[in-house]
Amino acid sequence: MLLVFIPMTRILFCSISLLLLLSPAKAQDTIRLADYGYIPGSRQNAVPYVQQALADAKKRQHPVLVFAPGRYDFWPQYATDKAYFESNTDVIPSRRCPVLIEQFKALTIEGNNAEWVFHDRVQPITIDSSEQIIIRNLHIDWDIPLTAQAQINTVTDNYVDLAINAYESPYIIEDDKLTFVGEGWKSRVWGAMEFDKDSKRIVAQSGDNCMGENFQHYKATELEKGLVRLSYPGKHKPITGNWLVLRHSARDHAGVFIVGSKAVQIENLYLYHTAGLGILSQYSADLRFTNVQVVPNEKKNRILSGHDDGMHFSNCRGQITIDSCRFASLMDDPINIHGTSVRIIKKITDTRLRCRFMHDQSIGFSWADAGDTLGIIENESMRTVGKAVVTSFQPQDPREFDIDIAAPLPAGIGEGDALENLHWTPQVWIKRSYFGSNRARGILVSTPGSVLIENNVFTSSGSAILIAGDANGWYESGAVNDVLIRNNLFQDPCLTSLYQFCEGIISIYPEIPHPDSRYPFHRNIRIEYNAFNPFDYPVLYAKSVQGLTFSHNTIARSTRYQPFHHRRAMLSFDWCRQVEIKDNKLEGEVLGKNILLKETPRKEIKFNKQQGLQITLQ
Repeated sequence: MLLVFIPMTRILFCSISLLLLLSPAKAQDTIRLADYGYIPGSRQNAVPYVQQALADAKKRQHPVLVFAPGRYDFWPQYATDKAYFESNTDVIPSRRCPVLIEQFKALTIEGNNAEWVFHDRVQPITIDSSEQIIIRNLHIDWDIPLTAQAQINTVTDNYVDLAINAYESPYIIEDDKLTFVGEGWKSRVWGAMEFDKDSKRIVAQSGDNCMGENFQHYKATELEKGLVRLSYPGKHKPITGNWLVLRHSARDHAGVFIVGSKAVQIENLYLYHTAGLGILSQYSADLRFTNVQVVPNEKKNRILSGHDDGMHFSNCRGQITIDSCRFASLMDDPINIHGTSVRIIKKITDTRLRCRFMHDQSIGFSWADAGDTLGIIENESMRTVGKAVVTSFQPQDPREFDIDIAAPLPAGIGEGDALENLHWTPQVWIKRSYFGSNRARGILVSTPGSVLIENNVFTSSGSAILIAGDANGWYESGAVNDVLIRNNLFQDPCLTSLYQFCEGIISIYPEIPHPDSRYPFHRNIRIEYNAFNPFDYPVLYAKSVQGLTFSHNTIARSTRYQPFHHRRAMLSFDWCRQVEIKDNKLEGEVLGKNILLKETPRKEIKFNKQQGLQITLQ
């Protein structure tokens, strides 16, 4: 697919091209699951029926697999076990794949709003080495979810009583700990999130510590069936009547896993629950998601939705479009887009390097191919000092590999420094979507491709948007070069709790051990025509950016929540250059009408004083 790289038309052109690519041909071959004898609502295991239908579909030119409305149950028996290394996911020997779409040249699954109900720890849909895939009109859920919830019945200084639906989330008390048991698994509670009983939002300032500092030492006692007392000292407790999402399991299977594929479109998907990340896309290209709802199943009176991120993109390329989607009550970020940095651990020769995947949940990838272009990163300043072309990639084990490059590394680069693969970097368009109260942030994006975030609504518990990037902690690479954030509404629940890197409603926070304003990490970020309703001081925090514009935004003070953030500046710029702040409008008694500069020369800031802002040097 040929893309025209003109800044204002590129995304539109890509979107139209992708829609044409994904449009099913006229000569469709329809396959109906009903013809294989499956009766919706029968509670039979649908796995062997779907496997046979997919095998037959592979023989057709333009297959369309149609499900009649109703309930379909998927059990792990007969599911295909496949060994996958999945990004930001626990490493296990194999994944259970009830619906495996592998090596298809084209396929449409028409769900007709069927309800797919899964049992045990499985990965509902896997799309592997396929193209021109359309999945639409489906509801995915579990009868026994892999996360639990409870309503807070009684609270004292010494204990908390929890009301649990024991039919939906069976439990036992084992070694004085609350332990949930399911279809082939059991797992002990290790964390909790508190949601307000009325708004269904995470309670302000509760974050990851809603149960208090002594929670891990609790002793569980069953008072009666469905009523459990957790005894532990401390006055910091949740609020009576609120809900707890009780976190107890691992992240070992995605809801939808897309790997080595291209031209995939998912629309009208209701993903109520998962065993890990929601939709994980990895080493795939040209992906479109329309009206994907990663939200609680209200018909089941659920507060919880996904176990972790809603959509996670690791080392993808081409165009990613997320349109009219909705995320709520996740136990991590709705959207995370990044690459994977690796560390150089040995220079075998001038052109052969031994490298290592540094994060335990991101190993085993086929990280590069001959011809890929790499960025060479000096670890301390996170400065990209050059590029290299791959001539071969040779895995040694899941954690380490050897890579050959066409020319020697620049002088001074060696063990401890990092590489990123610039071939696997996407363009991103996120529009008309809703980011509700989720455990952490709203959107995380780290890619040098163009990014457009527009016409969205944010009520995130932490930062609404985080632009990070590092080769020191998570090793999630991708210094941005072209980001436009416009016409979004950032409502007052944003930044009501603190999580990692939450330094502002918009937080630009690359992990750089020794920043240097001469070598900015991120570039060309425009934040314009947005509406912010902050209750606290920090609206924008930016670190190590060259070329940042904050203009034509409206900032209107909210008093719904009490300020608590450690930052006392509306706008903070650390180690930045070429910053422009203009034509913003402040309404109400906005806190901290100031611009705080740290290692950012005053001459690098352009702003008109009519905005009522003052500059402070740190």
